Amino acid sequence: MDWGNVTAEDLIDALREVDWSSPPRPLAEFFSKFTVPRSYAKWNSRLKCNLYYYRTNYFIMVVVILGLGFLRRPLAIVAALLTALSIAILNDSFAGSFSEKVTRSVRQISPHLAAKMRPPHTPVIRGRPSAKRAIFICGRPRWVFVLIFSSATILHASFRTPNLKARLNTFREEFRAVWRNYSEL
Repeated sequence: MDWGNVTAEDLIDALREVDWSSPPRPLAEFFSKFTVPRSYAKWNSRLKCNLYYYRTNYFIMVVVILGLGFLRRPLAIVAALLTALSIAILNDSFAGSFSEKVTRSVRQISPHLAAKMRPPHTPVIRGRPSAKRAIFICGRPRWVFVLIFSSATILHASFRTPNLKARLNTFREEFRAVWRNYSEL
């Protein structure tokens, strides 16, 4: 797959829809072969490929790093939990159910505060709400939560050289997709 042609929106959509239950890639593979990209295009392609291929590893890495920070400062556990939560919020179904549960819990404690946590009304077009609506977490756009805690992941994915196994896996997935479309004809 030519990751240079994949837009950031396509990558985010793929990460929202992909199965996150896959086991992490081996640590020897994850922490091997780092080089500085030669150009912006190479960096961009490498970042997208690694974010997709090593998604479970990055999630675990962020949680572990922040968990180790807890050993030095107990308040760091809050940061670790918020980071894990912000990464999990990338998934649409998790974000929707999380927001609903938090709002329901707050409504029991303070109905006035729960009213402030509602997302803004979505515009109605020809009698129906728009199909592509923004996801809100506790009344704030989801991107606010995700943006705050994602810098370490981006740094690692920028400098990690994609390996042959990642490239072959990508080609295999592309072949399967093409074969499915060919079989349907």
